[in-house]
Amino acid sequence: MSLQSQFAVRENVLIVRLNGELDHHETGYLREAWQKHLENEAVEHVIVNLEKLSFMDSSGLGVMLGRYKEVQAKGNVMVVCSVSPEVTRLFDMSGLFKIIQLMENEAVALESLGVASCGMK
Repeated sequence: MSLQSQFAVRENVLIVRLNGELDHHETGYLREAWQKHLENEAVEHVIVNLEKLSFMDSSGLGVMLGRYKEVQAKGNVMVVCSVSPEVTRLFDMSGLFKIIQLMENEAVALESLGVASCGMK
């Protein structure tokens, strides 16, 4: 199964929804697409929704870390939400949860960033 990505902007928050498998075959495309969205002047914070991500390898962690550093360098916040147990274990082992905050779901993440979640699932 390949990776599908969806990008949406709510106020000043870029929401990145990933579906499928994030491995070394998919990281180049994801990095490039994500980068284009981060160049949007209105975007400050990022929520990465991993609810439908079934697999991630170390190259996927690299993409996450790179985007996190970019967002943080601008004084903004990146959070992840809805992470499966398998991907949670990878984040834990890598130490990424020590720097990237985990939220229960997208609505909670939006609220934590000051965006009203009306109309969200």
